[in-house]
Amino acid sequence: MKTLEKEHYALIILFILHGVGVYGLNSAYAEWFKMLTPLNLLISTGLVIAFHKEKTTAFWLVVAGIYLTGFLVEWAGVATGILFGEYAYRATLGFKLFDIPLMIGVNWLMLVLATSSAVNRVPLPWFVKGPLAAVLMVFLDFLIEPVAMKYDMWMWQDGVIPTQNYVMWLVVSLVMCSVYFYVKFNKVNKVGAGLYLLLFGFFTLLNFTL
Repeated sequence: MKTLEKEHYALIILFILHGVGVYGLNSAYAEWFKMLTPLNLLISTGLVIAFHKEKTTAFWLVVAGIYLTGFLVEWAGVATGILFGEYAYRATLGFKLFDIPLMIGVNWLMLVLATSSAVNRVPLPWFVKGPLAAVLMVFLDFLIEPVAMKYDMWMWQDGVIPTQNYVMWLVVSLVMCSVYFYVKFNKVNKVGAGLYLLLFGFFTLLNFTL
């Protein structure tokens, strides 16, 4: 019998984690489960980073850059209302600094790593992979936004998601993903690629239950 690779065990954990999440968020314990969102983000992102093939200095610099960029862009977005539109963060994502949850940087990092890992499996040059990953990020955001409002992660003015949100998501994702592919380090990450598919399924199922 073929022994499962360590990456497969990580993907099994992520599958169970998100499967239980779908069930819990549609159960009588939904309020309790939604408060576990920061833990879900940390475990998912941690496993993707842990199973990255080669964690060089360049890799860690990109990871730090994505986190900081994500946090700062969200801070500017909430403070001005110009970038994404008028919105505010609620309680579900946990502790805030300047009205921005620290977890939002982790969320951007997780999505960039997962999406870029999936795109990396396609034999294309880096300057094509970056835009392709950005488009897939926006596609995922279409699924995330309604779920985020329902479970009190953030709220849009009048409950309407503006078109500029998706435009800015494309711009920010394009920068992040292009830098990710441009900087030289090993991009192989089976766990990250699998996580993108899990996230797609997770948010698709939650949208059906809205």
